[in-house]
Amino acid sequence: MITPSEVHSAQASWGSALVHIGAAPDWDSAHARAVDLVEQHYRLDGSLLFCPTRASHEQFRSNLEAVVSYMVGNNPNFPEDKGFALEHFTGVRFENCGIVIRGKTGLAMGNYYFSGPESEDLKVEYSFVYVRDAKGRLKIQLHHSSLPYSG
Repeated sequence: MITPSEVHSAQASWGSALVHIGAAPDWDSAHARAVDLVEQHYRLDGSLLFCPTRASHEQFRSNLEAVVSYMVGNNPNFPEDKGFALEHFTGVRFENCGIVIRGKTGLAMGNYYFSGPESEDLKVEYSFVYVRDAKGRLKIQLHHSSLPYSG
């Protein structure tokens, strides 16, 4: 069974890993850190459903290459990717509107805020679904995020 505490820990780990990418001294290091983030936090068995915040042409991603590209860009297969994680965020804060546990599945929804060194926090809406991998580690199976409606 997944616990809310495990979901909170997974969110904190994900946020720290994202900040770590942006703090890399060069793109190659950032790329290696992005690979680590994706391998550590996402389910990569062919069932990943990832819909990043700032993608419109290839808005659904399902594998390591596609998610890493969103994080650090510089991939000709995904020319719209500019490297979300390269924006030098200094922190990520999750505000869950709810966490639902259903046996071996944990769902979380809310807002997360990306803090920058010189700007207001970027508020993003998210839904994550967590499952365990074959080794019992908590992984993100579904990641959907979007900018709030501004109508």
